[in-house]
Amino acid sequence: MRPLKITMSAFGPYAGEVTLDMQKLGKSGIYLITGDTGAGKTTVFDAISYALYGEASGNYRENTTLRSKYASADTPTFVELEFEYNNEIYKINRNPEYPRPNKRGDGFTKQSANAELVMPDGSVITKIKEVSAKVEEIIGINKNQFSQIAMIAQGDFRKLLNCETNERSKIFRKIFKIRISEKLIYGKGRQGLTISPN
Repeated sequence: MRPLKITMSAFGPYAGEVTLDMQKLGKSGIYLITGDTGAGKTTVFDAISYALYGEASGNYRENTTLRSKYASADTPTFVELEFEYNNEIYKINRNPEYPRPNKRGDGFTKQSANAELVMPDGSVITKIKEVSAKVEEIIGINKNQFSQIAMIAQGDFRKLLNCETNERSKIFRKIFKIRISEKLIYGKGRQGLTISPN
């Protein structure tokens, strides 16, 4: 999965709308996000994870706290992510539940959480759980695995290195689309594992 463009509106520390065009970073290598403490680096990770799976990258952030406390009342909260997978382009838009001004009269009303995934063929999936399930099906990994391998924030790579061997094997099998057969091959004093595509 290669992120192409992400737009965050009234999300985390960003009071207004901010767009990051990640296509400018090229098609290969690792993206390094740097900046001062509190500059919003982790928010970029949170936004990507939230767009894909409906949850922030860290286990300590609730969806109800994603709206920026600096945003004006009439600024909508949402994340829009355009990404490429297997040479196909997907576009996903999500917003958490948050209070917004009434369209008529004073006071506030609850803006419901929503999600929309636009597929490469132009078809649209709109139900929150269905969008999350489809993203997991497309990318092949769940939110926890994605957080361990695709977005390594502030030393979290250690979690992947220290997780159980079975869990690490599952992650790598999903990433590289292979299955490791338990059958050992013996012959001429050699032994090894058979690795074959799914």
